[in-house]
Amino acid sequence: QVQLVESGGGLVQAGGSLRLSCSASISIESFDAMGWYRRTPGSQRDMVAIATNDGLTDYADSLKGRFTIFRDGAKNTVDLQIDSAKPEDTGVYVCGAVGNSFPGGIWGQGTQVTVSS
Repeated sequence: QVQLVESGGGLVQAGGSLRLSCSASISIESFDAMGWYRRTPGSQRDMVAIATNDGLTDYADSLKGRFTIFRDGAKNTVDLQIDSAKPEDTGVYVCGAVGNSFPGGIWGQGTQVTVSS
């Protein structure tokens, strides 16, 4: 069974930095793209950042400049760097992967990020 496991969440003060990591149980080259999504009480799952196997990246417009996604094929991980954190960044960050071999995608359990003001 393919699994994605997130780590690195926690409490950070506004203005601080945090790095989340998503570890896949298989080669991330098996996926067409991997990304990070945020779940809050007011939303189901909003896209934060996506990285494709072609080396392309995309970010939610409101987060550009503060969030950076990194793919590491050797470690089979996808990390999300959060800088200049804001209280509105608070939420459960979920790692996801998509590909033709994975209808519906593969999703992790999520890791909580709380930014205090």
